[in-house]
Amino acid sequence: MNIRQGTITEHEFESRELDETISLLIYLPPAFSPLYKHSVLIVQDGRDYFQMGRLSRFADELLGNNEIENVIIVGVPYQNAKDRRSKYHPDGEKNEAYIRFLAHELLPWVETEYPAYCMGKCRTLMGDSLAGTVSLMAALRYPNIFGNVILHSPFVNDKVLSAVKSHKEPHLLDIYHVVGKEEHEVKFSPERVEDFLTPNRELQQAFMEAGFETFYDEFDGGHAWTYWQPDVKRALKMMFS
Repeated sequence: MNIRQGTITEHEFESRELDETISLLIYLPPAFSPLYKHSVLIVQDGRDYFQMGRLSRFADELLGNNEIENVIIVGVPYQNAKDRRSKYHPDGEKNEAYIRFLAHELLPWVETEYPAYCMGKCRTLMGDSLAGTVSLMAALRYPNIFGNVILHSPFVNDKVLSAVKSHKEPHLLDIYHVVGKEEHEVKFSPERVEDFLTPNRELQQAFMEAGFETFYDEFDGGHAWTYWQPDVKRALKMMFS
C-alpha cells in the first residue's frame, strides 16, 4: 500500500512580540481540503521534529491508515542554542515574549490562513527537553487556548513545578508525558551533567496531585532523538486518534 504524502512548505512569519522573522514549517495532510476543519499541532524545536523525529512521515502513515484525524502541523524552529535557551527556558529573556507569540500571534494567523477547529481541545503544543518546557508553560498560561501538550523529557525546575501545582483549571488540559529511564545522568558536556529523570517523576506526581489528565511512561533510553523518534508516532496516535 502506497502511503500518500502530505505537503511541507516554509513560511516567513513576522513576529512583533519577538521582533524577528521566523521560518515556519507548515505540514498539510495528504487529503487536505479548505472545506474541512482540522486540528492544529504547534511544535517547538520544529525542524528537529521534522528531520530527526520523522514527524511528517509518522503523520502520513497514521493518516493513511485512518488512525488519526486530519491535523495541520506548524513547526517553529530555533536559530541556535543561545536563541533556543532565551525563548524556551523559564528564566530566558525572551521566554515571556515567546509564549505570547504562540498564543496571540502564531495561532490566530494559523486559524486565519487554514481551516482549523477553534477549540482548545483541538490545539496541541509539543516539544522535547526545553522545547517541552515552554510548550507546557504556554499551555498552563493559556489553558483555554491550548488544550493538549506532548512532552518528551521536558526540563523541569521549581518554577515549572510551582506553575503546575498552582494551576486552577487542570480539567482544561490533557498531557502526554514521557521520559527515559537512563536520564538520571544526562551529559551535556564533561562539566555539565543533569538529572532529568527525578524532576520528571516529581512533575508527574504534581500533575496527578493537581488533577490533570495525563498519560505517563518511562521508556528504555536516554535524552536523545534516538529514543524520542519512535515515541513521536505513539504520541500522535494517542493525541489525535
